[in-house]
Amino acid sequence: MPILVIHRMAMATTFSLFSHSIRLLSKPFSVKRSRKFSDTELTAFAVYSKRNALCSSSPSSSFSSAVATSESIQTAVDVDEEKNLADVPEPEGKVVLPTNESSERLLKIRHTCAHVMAMAVQKLYPDAKVTIGPWIENGFYYDFDMEPLTDKDLKKIKKEMDRIIARNLLLIREEVSREEARKRILSLNEPYKLEILESIKEEPITIYHIGHEWWDLCAGPHVDSTGNINKKAVELESVAGAYWRGDERRPMLQRIYGTAWENEDQLKAYLHFKEEAKRRDHRRLGQDLDLFSIQDDAGGGLVFWHPKGAIVRHMIEDSWKRIHIEHGYDLLYTPHVARADLWRISGHLDFYRENMYDQMKIEDEFYQLRPMNCPYHILVYKRKLHSYRDFPIRVAELGTVYRYELSGSLHGLFRVRGFTQDDAHIFCLEDQIKDEIRGVLDLTEKILLQFGFCHYEVNLSTRPDKAVGGDDIWEKATSALRDALDDKGWKYKVDEGGGAFYGPKIDLKIEDALGRKWQCSTIQVDFNLPQRFDITYVGSNSEKKRPIMIHRAVLGSLERFFGVLIEHYAGDFPLWLSPVQARLLPVTDTQLPYCYEVATKMKAEGIRVEVCHGERLPKLIRNAEKQRIPLMAVLGPKEVETQTLTVRSRFGGELGTMPVDDFIRRIKVADKNRTSF
Repeated sequence: MPILVIHRMAMATTFSLFSHSIRLLSKPFSVKRSRKFSDTELTAFAVYSKRNALCSSSPSSSFSSAVATSESIQTAVDVDEEKNLADVPEPEGKVVLPTNESSERLLKIRHTCAHVMAMAVQKLYPDAKVTIGPWIENGFYYDFDMEPLTDKDLKKIKKEMDRIIARNLLLIREEVSREEARKRILSLNEPYKLEILESIKEEPITIYHIGHEWWDLCAGPHVDSTGNINKKAVELESVAGAYWRGDERRPMLQRIYGTAWENEDQLKAYLHFKEEAKRRDHRRLGQDLDLFSIQDDAGGGLVFWHPKGAIVRHMIEDSWKRIHIEHGYDLLYTPHVARADLWRISGHLDFYRENMYDQMKIEDEFYQLRPMNCPYHILVYKRKLHSYRDFPIRVAELGTVYRYELSGSLHGLFRVRGFTQDDAHIFCLEDQIKDEIRGVLDLTEKILLQFGFCHYEVNLSTRPDKAVGGDDIWEKATSALRDALDDKGWKYKVDEGGGAFYGPKIDLKIEDALGRKWQCSTIQVDFNLPQRFDITYVGSNSEKKRPIMIHRAVLGSLERFFGVLIEHYAGDFPLWLSPVQARLLPVTDTQLPYCYEVATKMKAEGIRVEVCHGERLPKLIRNAEKQRIPLMAVLGPKEVETQTLTVRSRFGGELGTMPVDDFIRRIKVADKNRTSF
């Protein structure tokens, strides 16, 4: 099979798939880089011992990308074990995967494919009613009101699409009056199109025809003719249910997803990538590695952390707490419920009610499961009078919140009903905003680098049309955010008018091993809640003043971040994060007492170790490999006699025989430095 090198041409949105070179192979391989972090190549299957902390010194994306500073990288990356690396095979071919943003031609192809698919569906199923069919990041979809479809139906639809493409039918744009459009829609008995027409405010109404056989309300753009589409670069991927207008009270429609590219090689590269993403799916790996589950008996979207997953969570939380304390934060624990009045004061009942669960009545008072942690932290602030000398005040909490989500929107760890936010709030003075934002950026980088995330997409969102707070404070806060980013040296994109109504914000997306972007960290200045809760401090002139409040999260939620980590590492957690760091394997049960003796000694040193026996040694090794155990130690008669172990690394292979104390020491050093063994 040829090697495919995938290059992304431009920055995309949250789930962009290709941000830098990815060499796709059927088996893992390693990466090679210089000690100066130049010409680094991040790969999809980098060897566990290096990939877990690998960072490139140059941004892989365009204008809004940021990269961790070289000084920070050097503290987080092990650069001394080049002997474990193998040369990366040279690629046999290169496939460039454009995006909708970088290629207008690709966007037109995808949009036209949606129309061609709709035409094909109505040829095969005349009773099907059409709704909308946009292009999306990697292809297109169209929603139909019709009987449920199967994979067999998709094959029929694709064959009909191929015939339409082969006929090279012209795409013809026509402008008509609103009344004429309405007349044509009524003649076709297309009720959804009539609803769409009523929502269109512009005049005239534009229609696109495929030949003289089929038409749709559309503003374009499209290719000139169906013959401009390469039918071998188009594939129908799946069918799913979708409510009309996203409203559960409206009809359930059949949504057909497809992907389309400029040529066949691009399609093959994309499908190859999809297979690798499927291999890394955190839902499958979570089950295979016994990390977590979502139990039907308990309900959807509620996560059960199994012992191994809980250990990983403990390591993440422990590191998170330690770093926050080092950076001057006070840790909090607050209740999961509160009186409904609290959420009325905060405004959540007015603006966020659809995402909240029903209230519960206790002794004639209504209580509410919390969807946010912010009001609790404000109540902690309000417990006493503050002076201007007290600022900044930083509080942080790993607080579990609950959001109302429809069952159809739930997705593994990525979309759940109960999750733990790594939430923090900073109360400060106006002239402290820049320094506090810069401090958050440094803390964010420090935390993310532990997990090997060093490429970020950064966006600064400014004041929208409707906002609270005066022009002066908005300008001051926005300038502080901008200055902090400039001072940090991170490139960023400005989203004019994209801020929240209560203040400007910085959003940061991390890039995983496959180049996908994940919304992760956020920093938001808030002028609203301090006013709603009337929080104050005593200024230098003894007058009451209102502090600035900054919301911030680094990981987002532990559940979602854990899902990202599973897919980023493909289940091969770095040694410091692995739920089981070493497994001891006796050649026969005769060596079991020695195994337990060694295990006891290792556990006393804080090493996560287990003994596995009862099978032949080759099977014990295979089982450890399948469970992605970083280190295995074989203990036979010779090892018992010499009080040693024969060590095997999951990716490094045989590492030889060594004394137990040396084995323990090397694990502890690697664990402390976040490096490989």
